[in-house]
Amino acid sequence: MGGRKSGGSCSSSNVLKIAIVLLSLSLFGYLLGPPLYWHITEALATITHSSSSTSSSSCPTCNCDCSSQPLLSIPLELSNTSFADCVKHNPDVSEDMEKNFTELLSEELKLREAEALDNQRHADMALLEAKKMASQYQKEADKCNSGMETCEEAREKAEDALVEQRRLTATWELRARQRGWKEGLSKSHSQS
Repeated sequence: MGGRKSGGSCSSSNVLKIAIVLLSLSLFGYLLGPPLYWHITEALATITHSSSSTSSSSCPTCNCDCSSQPLLSIPLELSNTSFADCVKHNPDVSEDMEKNFTELLSEELKLREAEALDNQRHADMALLEAKKMASQYQKEADKCNSGMETCEEAREKAEDALVEQRRLTATWELRARQRGWKEGLSKSHSQS
C-alpha cells in the first residue's frame, strides 16, 4: 500500500508538471502572436499612409471655404478642382524621394524580419527546453512505474509466503491436536 501512494503522487506530480509546461508554452504563444501580427499590420498601414502622404505633401494647398456652406448641402460632385488635383500623382516628385522611401521601407522590413527571427529563435529554444523537461519527466515516470512493479511483485510474493506459512501452521497445529495438544495447556506451561 505504501508503494502505491508514492507512485500515485509521483505520476500525478508528473502530470501536473507536464500540464504546467504546456500551459506556459500556450501562454508564450498567446503573448507573442498578437504583437507580431499588430507590428506587421502597423508596418503595412504606415507604408500605405506614407505613400499617400508623400503624393499629397507635394500638392499646393487647397483654397476652399467650406464654412459658408452647410455640411448637408454639399453637392455630390466636387466643384473644387484643386482637391481632385491633390489626389493625382505629381510627376515632379523626384526619384530620390522614392528611393529614400524604398530604402526606409526595406530597412523596416529587415528590422521586422530580424525581430521575427529572434522571436522564432527564442520560441525554438523554449520548445527544446520543454522537450528536454518532458523527456526528463518521462524518465522519472518510467522509474516510478518500474518501482511500482517491483513493489507489487514483492507484495505478491509476501502474500504467497504468508498463505503458505498459514497453511503450514494449520497443518502442524492439526497434527499437534491429533496427538493431544490443547491450546490452554501451552499457555499454562509457558507461564510457569
